[in-house]
Amino acid sequence: MPFCFLVLKVFPYPINITTVQFAVGTTISLFMWATGILKRPKISSAQLLAILPLAIVHTMGNLFTNMSLGKVAVSFTHTIKAMEPFFSVLLSAMFLGELPTPWVVLSLLPIVGGVALASISEASFNWAGFLSAMASNVTFQSRNVLSKKLMLKKEASLDNINLFSIITVMSFFLLAPVTLLTEGVKVTPTYLQSAGLNLQQVYTRSLIAAFCFHAYQQVSYMILARVSPVTHSVGNCVKRVVVIVTSVLFFKTPVSPINSIGTAIALAGVFLYSQLKRLQPKPKTA
Repeated sequence: MPFCFLVLKVFPYPINITTVQFAVGTTISLFMWATGILKRPKISSAQLLAILPLAIVHTMGNLFTNMSLGKVAVSFTHTIKAMEPFFSVLLSAMFLGELPTPWVVLSLLPIVGGVALASISEASFNWAGFLSAMASNVTFQSRNVLSKKLMLKKEASLDNINLFSIITVMSFFLLAPVTLLTEGVKVTPTYLQSAGLNLQQVYTRSLIAAFCFHAYQQVSYMILARVSPVTHSVGNCVKRVVVIVTSVLFFKTPVSPINSIGTAIALAGVFLYSQLKRLQPKPKTA
């Protein structure tokens, strides 16, 4: 994440960056299939059609995240994304039939309130960054819920790692044409040099960011196969605590007292939410 943020600050082309991330992920997936590290799945056209919506929301979620990182501070993007449980509860109820208890719903209030408080006091706030992060919340939680729904069908030939790999490949082919039609290809040596950028630095940071991006999301899918989407989103929020703190220290991001309080309230809400969620009966699946 820090490497992606650093690249976006000097290379403000989030669609190009996201496409590079998917290209690296696609290369890793193809390598794993070709070498036998990962058993190549036998997949039908019907399965591909079922996976297509996942690939679309996966593509949009990552693109929106990168758009937000290019507009606001890393810590603020992840403060906004602490609202993932809110969207997870909503979408899980709609599509998986996982109905939360009233106490769980009430625990979402400090999360929403904390994010609102942090937003009004954020030095780097702008609507493009805020709305991009919120859109990322919706799309990522849609992906998690849809992925869980697909996994619940127990497709014999499609485990969670293969599912993620297929989604990654499809996302690359979905986004590549969009890149050509919108930003154009801006990652060529000629363009980067003409823009006065350090070629080696941009490529190195982009590749490291892309590799970490793929590795993190693959692990995320492995976890998702074993837990509910809501629990998964709580785990993501714990990760955000680490990201927020380290990014503030690493980038020396100015943080006001009100901003700190808002972030703390939101994260405390996530903790309360996770504790109440443990007391909730096992969800019924649709």
